[in-house]
Amino acid sequence: MATSSPINIGRLSHIAGFELVRMFLTKRGLIALAAFALVWLIILRYPIGQAVSLIAAEEFAQIANDIFGAIGLSKLLDWPEAEFAMYWLIALYSFPVFAVFICSDQTVGDRERGTLRFLSLRATRLEILLGRYIGQLAVVACLAAITLVATLAVLGFREPSLLAGGVSRALAIFLILVVTLSPFVALMSLVNTFARSSRLAIVFAILYFTAGGIIVGLLQWQIPALRVLDYLFPGMQIADLAGQNAPAWRAYGVPLLQTVAFLVVAQRIFTRSSL
Repeated sequence: MATSSPINIGRLSHIAGFELVRMFLTKRGLIALAAFALVWLIILRYPIGQAVSLIAAEEFAQIANDIFGAIGLSKLLDWPEAEFAMYWLIALYSFPVFAVFICSDQTVGDRERGTLRFLSLRATRLEILLGRYIGQLAVVACLAAITLVATLAVLGFREPSLLAGGVSRALAIFLILVVTLSPFVALMSLVNTFARSSRLAIVFAILYFTAGGIIVGLLQWQIPALRVLDYLFPGMQIADLAGQNAPAWRAYGVPLLQTVAFLVVAQRIFTRSSL
């Protein structure tokens, strides 16, 4: 059994690449991709496609200044690329949910089918864990890139002169989205080490955010110093990100540290678990 050999880049990339194949070249993956595309076609057609007319309306501008200003989102009203301002808000809050569902089956399915033991004979458990994580993150990144290109097309159709600024805006959004989503994918890697099915993995993730959030909230109510426990939850910085108010350490450092922590715990459990 290859459990003590160092990480092999070839095996790691092969495992990661299989996740892309499973999403984009299998029947099950294409069905999930079609559902994702349908949801985003609706989003592109209405909230994003109508972003300029919505923001230009006097009633919306007044409401936006009152409400967005109160929660720190008024900076988005100054973006010349109104489509990306709308995309930014929708993607920040919807992609973490997509990531939890899409990445719910990393190793649990192989454990159910008995193929995880077979795979462990050809790769270390660390390679399996990291390979599946990298592959799933690549899948989510591809989906984000597709939606950004589609939003850029909507922007170009409306105002071609904004395309140059739109490309740089899209690249910046893509980078922060991938970093923000990385701990959500890592959390599902952790959950997959003890869940018995992909459905249970989703249930455990929901319980982590809901029941865990309630428990932490009660603890913080009694002991305010325990607000540091908020860092146990991926996405705790999203509200600041949405309003462009998050410093670099919070926007990039927090999710990257959460990712490392989840993967370290996942590796410890995965190494000691039976296949």
